[in-house]
Amino acid sequence: MQLPDFPWDSLAPFKERASAHVGGLVDLSVGTPVDPTPEVVQRALCAAADAPGYPQTWGTARLREAVAGWFARRRGVPDLDPDGVLPTVGSKELVAWLPTLLGLGAGDVVAFPEVAYPTYDVGARIAGASPLPMRSLTGLGPLTTAGTPKLLWVNSPSNPTGQVLGVEHLKKLVDWAREHGVVVASDECYAELDWREGAGPGSVPSILDPRVTGGSHEGLLAVYSLSKQSNLAGYRAAFVAGDVTLVRALLEVRKHAGMIVPWPVQQAMLAALADDDHVAAQKERYRLRRDRLRAALEAFGLRVDHSEAGLYLWSTRGQDCWETVAALADRGILVAPGGFYGSAGAEHVRVALTATDEHIDAAVARLG
Repeated sequence: MQLPDFPWDSLAPFKERASAHVGGLVDLSVGTPVDPTPEVVQRALCAAADAPGYPQTWGTARLREAVAGWFARRRGVPDLDPDGVLPTVGSKELVAWLPTLLGLGAGDVVAFPEVAYPTYDVGARIAGASPLPMRSLTGLGPLTTAGTPKLLWVNSPSNPTGQVLGVEHLKKLVDWAREHGVVVASDECYAELDWREGAGPGSVPSILDPRVTGGSHEGLLAVYSLSKQSNLAGYRAAFVAGDVTLVRALLEVRKHAGMIVPWPVQQAMLAALADDDHVAAQKERYRLRRDRLRAALEAFGLRVDHSEAGLYLWSTRGQDCWETVAALADRGILVAPGGFYGSAGAEHVRVALTATDEHIDAAVARLG
């Protein structure tokens, strides 16, 4: 197995350059939350701290029902079977291990967007499968048995671009996948952070939305994380949901491998899923940061593309991304080069909103 170098390691010289700024480093290169974990979640974790026994890999029935209820309330998916829910140790591990858990290997193809989170590629390589970045279904060309993907990743809202795929687009993907026997896995971790006019529950459609699925979740998996909406990155709290048969197959492997979400974290997830107020409050914090930072980036000469949802501003000067990284590092601001996300991102940088108000204000001042 040959894995690529961890991309953020190559940012080290630019981080050192930005850290030399008289005002210090403003790190906008990663999407790690910086605001406090909601008290309602912290209390639930503490109350469950006495946990001497092994938790269930599948999670409790109560947790799975809570996830199904959340999909109905927040994502426009009223028909999710709780048996088709499985808690995961964060979403990144599920993304990285899904091809392996599905039994894919040499000769199998895993397709994903041409501008995408690097772990889709890495997951294919871990399994010994072939990674295939793609712009569209038509880009696959004439299909052969060997060339047809076994797994197709969808990411909406996208990391890094923030682009949201509509119902018709998703329906077309699902119809095509079912025609060719392809499993579709949709990474939807930023779905609650929709910045478009009139956005609200369900405004970012899920792959499990009945308008997309025609009423059946066969061959479909949705991946979601509480890291972004609830500041739970340190808890590693996420889940995969959809096709009951697929979820049970994942469960069997995960039971053997000991891939279990800790009991206190499962209880914290219940609290987070039941409370919409903290999600709205956190979204408002990000909205204020986003508005200030976007205006400053545009004044600095960058164009912001897509970015209608999520925690990033996908920005370009129409030059090589590393030149833009260097220009911002000279002002003490560290961002991620778009090339991390595929060659099609080579003229963009990803600017994260996950910084304190103080650091956002510093970035805005420096860009001015």
